[in-house]
Amino acid sequence: MQTITLPRPDDWHLHLRDGAMLRAVLPESARHFARAIIMPNLVPPVVTLDDAQAYHQQIMAALPQGMDFEPLMTLYLTESTDPTDVERAAASGLVKAVKLYPAGATTNSHGGVRDLNMVMPVLETMARIGLPLCTHGEVTTPEVDIFDREAVFIDTVLDPLRRSLPELRVVMEHITTEEGVAYAAEGSDTLAATITTHHLIINRNHILAGGIKPHYYCLPVAKREKHRLALRRAATSGSPRYFLGTDSAPHVDALKEHACGCAGCFTATNTMSLLAHVFEEEGALDRLEGFASRHGPTFYGLPVNERTLTLEKRTEPCIWPEKIQADPGPVTVFNPGFPVHWHVVT
Repeated sequence: MQTITLPRPDDWHLHLRDGAMLRAVLPESARHFARAIIMPNLVPPVVTLDDAQAYHQQIMAALPQGMDFEPLMTLYLTESTDPTDVERAAASGLVKAVKLYPAGATTNSHGGVRDLNMVMPVLETMARIGLPLCTHGEVTTPEVDIFDREAVFIDTVLDPLRRSLPELRVVMEHITTEEGVAYAAEGSDTLAATITTHHLIINRNHILAGGIKPHYYCLPVAKREKHRLALRRAATSGSPRYFLGTDSAPHVDALKEHACGCAGCFTATNTMSLLAHVFEEEGALDRLEGFASRHGPTFYGLPVNERTLTLEKRTEPCIWPEKIQADPGPVTVFNPGFPVHWHVVT
C-alpha cells in the first residue's frame, strides 16, 4: 500500500497553551486535524463554563485564516468545582469533557484533586448527563515509584471509582503500560483509552541511555519496552477501546533543557506520518483509520469527519522543521530517530 486516504483525524488530547505559544503551535495541529480535545491546565486553569468560553474565543482568534479546526473544550476539575456549572457547560455544547488531574501529577496540575470524595457530587452529575471524565491516570504519593504510578492509579483510584459509578464515561488518557491496556480492554462501553504517538515509538531507554534526552521526557514517563509493545498491539488491534490522543505539549527549549526540565513531547507537526510508519511496521495500515478517525468520535458521540486526509509513501524521507519558532522561544519537534517515508499530501 503506497497511498492511504482516511477521514480527517481528530486529536483527543492536545495542549495548545495560550498567548504567543498558542499562536505558534495551533497551525501545527489545525493543518492535519479537524478537532481536538483541548487540555484546560493553563495558568490560571479553565475551571468554569465562562473560562471555557473565553479560552475557546482565544483559540478561534488565533486560528490562521483559511484553516478549519474545532476546539473541543474541557473543564479542569477542582475540589470546589460546582456541579451546576458543569451541567450548564455540557448543555452549552461547548464543553465535551472534564479533566481529572491528581494534584501535582504533571504540568500545571497543582490545583487538581487531592481527595476524590470532595468531587463526587460533580462525578455523579457527569454520570447522570453522560459527560466524559478524562483522567491523568497516575497517583502522586511519594512512596510509589514513578514507573508504577499508572498501575497503582488503576487499582486504587480508577477501578473503585468505576465500581461506585459504573455509568460514568471515562477516558484513560495517554496509557503507558500493559496494565492500562488490559484494563481498557476489559472495560464496558463506558471506558476508553487514548494512546500518544511518542509512547508508540520510545521507551525509557530513549530518555536515559547514553545521557539524558530532555525532549523525550514526558509524563506519564515512557516505560519498559514490553509496555511500548503492548501499546502498539492495542493501537493497531482495531479495538474501538483505543484511539489517538497525542498529548502534544509545547515547552520552549530553555524549559526542557533545564535542571528541572518540563515534561512533554511536541508531536503535532509529524504525528500522522509517524502513525502511518508505526501501523505499517505492525502490518496494520488498514486499521489506522479506526484509531485516528473513527473510534474517538464514536466514543464522544460525534460524527466522523466528512473531509479526508491522504498520506503517500515516497522514496525520499519526510523533512520537518527541527523547531517551531514561538515568541517565548523555540519548541523542538519530536524526532523519532529514524527516517519516515509517509508524507501527508492533502
